Amino acid sequence: MQRWVRRFRTYSIQSIIMWSFSAFILLIVVVVAVLLFNKFSRSAEQSVFLNAQQIVDQVSYNLEDYVDGMAQLYRAIEDNMLADGQWDDEEVTQQLDTIMRSRDDIVSIALFNEQGEMLRNHPAVPVKPSARVTEQSWFHSAMRVSNHLSFSLPHVQNLYDNTFQWVVTMSKGITVVHNGEPMYVILLVDINFKSIDELSSRISLGKRGYAYIIDEGAGNIVYHPQQQLIYMGLRNESVERALTSSDSYIDESDGIKRLNTVKSVVNIGWKIVGVSYLDEIMTTREEVNRYLVQVVAIVLVLAIVVSLILSAMLTRPIRRMGRTMKAVERGDFNVELPMQGPLEVMQLSSRFNLMLDKIRQLMQQIVKEQESKRKYELEALQAQINPHFLYNTLNSVVRMVGMSKKEEVITMITSLSKLFRLSLSKGKTSISVQEELEHARHYLTIQQMRYKQKFDFTIEADEASQSCYTLKLVLQPLIENAIVHGIEYLVDQGHISVTAAVRGDVLELTVADNGVGMAPEVVEGILDDEWPEQNPAKFVNTAGSGVAVRNVHDRIRLYYGHRYGLEFQSELEAGTTVRIQIPVIHDNIEEVREDD
Repeated sequence: MQRWVRRFRTYSIQSIIMWSFSAFILLIVVVVAVLLFNKFSRSAEQSVFLNAQQIVDQVSYNLEDYVDGMAQLYRAIEDNMLADGQWDDEEVTQQLDTIMRSRDDIVSIALFNEQGEMLRNHPAVPVKPSARVTEQSWFHSAMRVSNHLSFSLPHVQNLYDNTFQWVVTMSKGITVVHNGEPMYVILLVDINFKSIDELSSRISLGKRGYAYIIDEGAGNIVYHPQQQLIYMGLRNESVERALTSSDSYIDESDGIKRLNTVKSVVNIGWKIVGVSYLDEIMTTREEVNRYLVQVVAIVLVLAIVVSLILSAMLTRPIRRMGRTMKAVERGDFNVELPMQGPLEVMQLSSRFNLMLDKIRQLMQQIVKEQESKRKYELEALQAQINPHFLYNTLNSVVRMVGMSKKEEVITMITSLSKLFRLSLSKGKTSISVQEELEHARHYLTIQQMRYKQKFDFTIEADEASQSCYTLKLVLQPLIENAIVHGIEYLVDQGHISVTAAVRGDVLELTVADNGVGMAPEVVEGILDDEWPEQNPAKFVNTAGSGVAVRNVHDRIRLYYGHRYGLEFQSELEAGTTVRIQIPVIHDNIEEVREDD
């Protein structure tokens, strides 16, 4: 069970909706199909039983009507032929001619006495010498029960020469007064069996079904559509079961299921047996089964297509929400979910957008707070550096006064005053490059006098760069770093070069010295906040302890973005070059930010 639950969790919502909906529809269709199939099967069986019963009943009614009609005809012949006990006059002959012309199914009419001698027949043809009338079944029936109309089995007419028709013989024994004396005669009428055959063959019990007629007395088959095969013994029927049944029953005597429907024909002693093949019902079932399978397949395909479309429509907003969440996970908070889809998805999208908006507000608040905090820290560090420089400069002035170097004192104090005037710059954060270079010149002048002309310097700037603006006091820490950690340890005369140039959309300020230089690992870690603390020995007597330099680097990145800042190139015993890269800005803007 747990394995199925784990597998279920790995499926997408679209797959779950699609297959669940398809399975549900398929289950409903299969249940409905099974119920319909069972209902149809029962209805088909009932319909077959009812249809067979109705058809057999109809054949029975037709035979009964035909027998009733023949009985009336028989009475008419009896009245016309035997009314006065005279059957030889011309009037009787005319009446018999009229009767035979009106009925095509009458083959012959004959009258016999008790000894089997023919008294009259119509048409008048001689009887075969070998006919043996007294041995005929119809003669025995008439002699056994008087005034009862009997029907014989179908047979080839055998009374007259050159006649080979299949007939059913009706016979009846009658007592008449002939020439003043009672006389027992037998009236015989041969009916063409074709009429009964037509009545029985007009039956449809499926594609192979049929009906046959048996005699209730002896169990002989009166009529069968395959009569010749019955006589030849090539086919048989379960007559015994039919004789004892008065309703329908299933017969499997020859290995084939057949429905036998039995109906008695009154006043004649016959039974009609209708035979229906149940495999035709099974064939119909198979056709219905194939049809239902096709319906189920079509419905399943439609269900899958509809469920696929429906699940795609339902899950599209969820997938969109997932992609948006992944974007937020990657750090992109400027996304927003569209208000589309079902009500619940729209509500989730609204809550998600509100959450993102709140996150953006909190992030902006945190960034502003961190920037303010960083600015305060940098400004405090800058405030700590300026008093230290002022203290050292004033000490140098005091020493010069004691040494009566009035001109040097005047120059140093003048440079110091201009230096602080430019440092203050009316509280502005950014100044022009020209002012920054002037500040650097005064600072180098003061330091040159302090270090007793241990180095010289040059300051160069192209015309385009002088009108640009930069953060103030970005050159002074780099120059101080070059003097303290590069030039101071030289035996020879040092040199410091300060340049400014515009390269494309970048303003590049450069401070280069010919001092002792730095090792490669120092160059790589000088801008790392933790590297100097983790490797203090590597910063001993090297170009840059890092605090002031990182201060400048952080200020530039804070104001202009992370693509700008400091870049170091240094080689031991050759010197160090520091490049400052900031965007080209021609307006006096207090703070300019450009994020990566």
